[in-house]
Amino acid sequence: MDLADGPAYRREDHSGGSITGSEALVFIQVIQGRTSRKDEARELGDRWVRDLGPGADGWLGSTFGVTDDGTMLGVIRFESREAAQANADRPEQTAFAEEMAKLFDGPVEFHDCDDVTQMMQGGSDEAGFVQVMRGKVADADGLKGLMTDSDELHEARPEIIGATLAIDDEGNAFQTVAFTDEASARRGEQDTQMPDDVRDTLERAVQEVSFYDLHDPWFASPS
Repeated sequence: MDLADGPAYRREDHSGGSITGSEALVFIQVIQGRTSRKDEARELGDRWVRDLGPGADGWLGSTFGVTDDGTMLGVIRFESREAAQANADRPEQTAFAEEMAKLFDGPVEFHDCDDVTQMMQGGSDEAGFVQVMRGKVADADGLKGLMTDSDELHEARPEIIGATLAIDDEGNAFQTVAFTDEASARRGEQDTQMPDDVRDTLERAVQEVSFYDLHDPWFASPS
């Protein structure tokens, strides 16, 4: 499934009848690497929420998942870069990171993203399926302009319950879209056609695109 085949992207509506996606006062760190130890990674993440999460000031929530080919993705949201750095500087966080690194089968990428746009409040911990699109941004404004939260989107694709677009300083873009469930997402993909002008803008705005399907995502939020 390609997000480019559905209405996670729409024309910007300047008529006043729709609410467009908005730049958010949120900092996102994306973690990506390969693992063959999904269950252990999830258990360790649960332990972080229980033991370290209460002391992580400014932490807003996290989305994790592993694709069929073993690519693990984590999308962690903080109130600011400063809050994320303060968490990273904690000795207990350093120990946790060292333990987590052992669960990956190779190098791990970290992408710090100050440029964040969200749709529908950014998503939901109730999502049953998550898809992440990764690409290189050629036109950030054009890409962000295609993200909207409109009545049309709600009506056409009710299974989309939120999304974030995070762009790092090197132009790597990560769009994380939350769906109610995978079956509904597939039906919506088949039933909805993207307008040609929107497709053209998308193809110009982001290149070298890859999609990561998280069939069994897990989430964490402050209690």
